Amino acid sequence: MSLYYDAVSVLTAPSSTGGSFKSRIYSSRNLKSSPAQIYALVIEASKWDILLKEVIEAAGILKHEPKLTPLLALLLVHDHLLAKNGIAANANHPLRQAIERHKTRLNGEFVKARVRRGCASIPDLKAAVLREKQAAQGAVGTSSTAVYPRWVRINNLRTTMEEQLQSTFKSYTRVNSLAELGEKDEAKLYVDPHVPDLVAVAPGVDFTSSPAYKNGQIILQDKASCFPAYLLLGDSEDWSGDLLDGCAAPGNKTTHMASLLAKHAAGRDVTRHIVSMDASKVRSKTLQKMVSAAGADNIVTVLQGQDFLALDPTEERFANVTGLLLDPSCSGSGIVGRDDVPKLALPAAASTPTSKSQGKKRKRRHDDEEETQPGNAAAATSTSASATDENEIASATLDRDRLTKLSNLQARIVEHALSFPAATRVTYSTCSIHLIENEAVVSRVLASDVARSRGWRIMRREEQPRGMKAWPHRGVRTESRYGDVKGDGEATPVDLSDEELEACLRCWADDEEGLGGFFVAGFVRDEGSVDCPSTKEPASQETDEDTEASDGEWEGFSD
Repeated sequence: MSLYYDAVSVLTAPSSTGGSFKSRIYSSRNLKSSPAQIYALVIEASKWDILLKEVIEAAGILKHEPKLTPLLALLLVHDHLLAKNGIAANANHPLRQAIERHKTRLNGEFVKARVRRGCASIPDLKAAVLREKQAAQGAVGTSSTAVYPRWVRINNLRTTMEEQLQSTFKSYTRVNSLAELGEKDEAKLYVDPHVPDLVAVAPGVDFTSSPAYKNGQIILQDKASCFPAYLLLGDSEDWSGDLLDGCAAPGNKTTHMASLLAKHAAGRDVTRHIVSMDASKVRSKTLQKMVSAAGADNIVTVLQGQDFLALDPTEERFANVTGLLLDPSCSGSGIVGRDDVPKLALPAAASTPTSKSQGKKRKRRHDDEEETQPGNAAAATSTSASATDENEIASATLDRDRLTKLSNLQARIVEHALSFPAATRVTYSTCSIHLIENEAVVSRVLASDVARSRGWRIMRREEQPRGMKAWPHRGVRTESRYGDVKGDGEATPVDLSDEELEACLRCWADDEEGLGGFFVAGFVRDEGSVDCPSTKEPASQETDEDTEASDGEWEGFSD
């Protein structure tokens, strides 16, 4: 039964820590249930919320069951009516009994709701509910031109683009723009022109039951999240040396590097190695699972709970590390994920009845947890289960001190990477829109002693891989892309030339590209500068607070 309490907790918790809704679930230390189960429950319930609200209100169960809050009732009724195995709790648990006491009425109202919509099957009903939700969103009016498709990366460790076009996507119709995909679950396919082996489909398409998804042949990963690994490894087949991912959890970028190496080495007797790590032991476990699911165990070594800044770059085990990928903690201000903190239409809360039972002292049962569970009070009075609006992370006022601390940490991490003796290429990325975390960090790093003494410079646009070179959105000097971005960006010093700004890549939310806010830049140095001794002292990398604010990418094999 902790599954439902955990789901209520994550839905009603504040989002001030940053990061995507999914990353906050996976990084939380207070959940008893599997993060994957919690996320799946919330996302599936969000697809049915308007119908579940209708059924619960018609059945009138909230006025008879004081233990149930509107949010808790919606989650429980979802599993009662739609989950294959029903409610995930013992038959004698009070909350399961609270639902099953009314199962005849609930089942009857569910059938009525299906008949009213003229649907003969559950899939038909699901499609009808989706249309209703889309119509309701249109009625409210959205001025944004943004299209947020479902991005799918082909995993070259297990398959190829050609194989997937002839199998998973065989029945799909190729389209020439994201806008042509539509908002439904139509079988249309857009092959991305910037990142190899990346495609987009309509946001309503569900791959979770497909063999390719289950076997790790396709990975659900946002397009912007694919930029760092591609910028690092490029299109060339002659990469020499090992790779290191310094802030790796949940693992999409690590497995993308592995996929690119596999593609480059196809048909050749070439062995490359990736060292991947995350300072959080909890997140490291997710990282290891991702690596295994992608089939990358033979080329990726995961250092669980390893702080990147605590590494000694001169250790023998890092002597052959020539490329480093860094996606450290950030404000998460660019995240506007499609499913980020789903807004659920909740049934109206019943007015509190006056009865003798309210005055009676109840004996607490061992499994009767609702009085001590977080989020129940909020859920009882809320009309929406979303603790934040979809764009709240981007628009919330982040205090300058917080951004400055993040920027300082980010610069230290990049400078530490530049001290690895054999390194010739480093990429730095964030899911932030703030200048102080992006161009300002690049400016500071290029001016640092380690960069100057070791001959590091920015990877110029003409040196970037074909797809990245063609990407139109580049670095900025001020935070004026939207005209109202906060964070005192105007006061942030960015001592970069026009050529250096042109070398930085930006992604913006609410445009035609189908992405959230993202930034990436590459650093390179000539091989003649390699093998200088390291003079930097190891330092502590990041706090728990910083760790939870990081990584806004689509995580793993479920989104």
